[in-house]
Amino acid sequence: MELNYQVAEKALYAAKEKALSMNIPVSIAVVDNGGHLIAMARLDSVYGVIDFAIKKAKTAVMFGVNSDIMGGIISETGIHSYGMLNSNEGLLTIAGGVVLKDTAGKIIGAIGSSGGTPEQDKEIAEAGAQAIA
Repeated sequence: MELNYQVAEKALYAAKEKALSMNIPVSIAVVDNGGHLIAMARLDSVYGVIDFAIKKAKTAVMFGVNSDIMGGIISETGIHSYGMLNSNEGLLTIAGGVVLKDTAGKIIGAIGSSGGTPEQDKEIAEAGAQAIA
């Protein structure tokens, strides 16, 4: 399976439904394996979290792990963390960016959510990822 608009829309819809059921105003972004935006939804979130959602998704797909895992890796680098966080036009290494995989386990993209707590954002993004698993 490749991540085309139809697959991205399925992940986006599931994440949107999760966010709506939790009554959380978030922005949700789906990116392909190159980090390019394919689908986006802004559910009455504040403007600032649009970029957060995209950066969480891009961080996950660029490094092949969920954004919070990358945050753990970077936090262990001490003085070098500043440079790492500012690479690739800025990373966002808190929960809410989840890799998307095909049935063979190959990473095909990522989904990011922002606007709730990091735990809520992760739950929303994971709902989207599970919809295409």
